[in-house]
Amino acid sequence: MKGKTHKAAAKRFKVKPNGRIFHRKAGYVHKLSKKRSQYRRQARREKEVARANLRQVRELLSS
Repeated sequence: MKGKTHKAAAKRFKVKPNGRIFHRKAGYVHKLSKKRSQYRRQARREKEVARANLRQVRELLSS
């Protein structure tokens, strides 16, 4: 039987054309006035998934 994509993971991770997987940084939703501008600026960018978690995330995304 064919596997299914984990929909929660599919909403959180983005696979780029070169195969690298990215995610958004945590804590960028609310209470931004207390956070440093440097942190806010860096949190806007996507971050690549760590090598330790890469296999697990790939399994969730592959059908």
